[in-house]
Amino acid sequence: MSALPSYTHPPRIIALANQKGGVGKTTTAINLATALAAVGENVLLIDLDPQGNASTGLGVVAAARNVTTYDVLMGHHRLSDAEIETDIPRLYLAPAGVDLAGAETELVGADRRHHRLADTLADYVQERGEITYILIDCPPSLGLLTINALAAADAVIIPLQCEFFALEGLSQIMRTINMLRERINPSLELQGVLLTMHDRRNRLSDQVEKDVRAHLGEKVYTTVIPRNVRVSEAPSHGKPALLYDLQCAGSKAYVRLASEVIEREKQARHAA
Repeated sequence: MSALPSYTHPPRIIALANQKGGVGKTTTAINLATALAAVGENVLLIDLDPQGNASTGLGVVAAARNVTTYDVLMGHHRLSDAEIETDIPRLYLAPAGVDLAGAETELVGADRRHHRLADTLADYVQERGEITYILIDCPPSLGLLTINALAAADAVIIPLQCEFFALEGLSQIMRTINMLRERINPSLELQGVLLTMHDRRNRLSDQVEKDVRAHLGEKVYTTVIPRNVRVSEAPSHGKPALLYDLQCAGSKAYVRLASEVIEREKQARHAA
């Protein structure tokens, strides 16, 4: 385990986004957050998906979600009010509930509707200076919730399932990121593209990996998340895969991913 980080930099805010569902976005959010906490980072995971799967996957039942990200976006509470300590040391959660589904409609006419999350995060960072990473699990859409996440984020990770239409979906979210960079958040970076649900027995998986790497080069993480039964089982037990079965191939892949994310952040700081 590495030494605990020093808190000389503001936390890095990273959104996990893809308008397509079923690509391993929430699974990645949970397990990347867990892996970062395991190496000494202080992490807040913000569940911005009305399905609340990141909250459930960390064992936080609906009855325990007294203040949710809906309350935060509507201005009823501060983000620190929503924060819950998880069973994982140094990992905190801002949970989501079903009420978040109405936020898209309610925010349409609201002041600073694209910046609600960014505004509350600015206050949170001042209150919780020891947090080093903030991960945002976005819903599978490119609506106002995802726009709020990308407007607040320093960088975005795009989980991409190794399937036939992968590049088509990737081009759509890349257009959205470029649009947001031009109009709302000029500092937004693509931290990386993560290939998920890779099946070595399937030639299509290998071809998708080859095509994506040819298209985006070093922006694609070296780590590839394999299709793994133990990773799929973990959420039903309210645990990240890293707690459910640390030795499975999927858990080991997420540990490697955390190392890559940290290394890319170090390189970005050095370049700046």
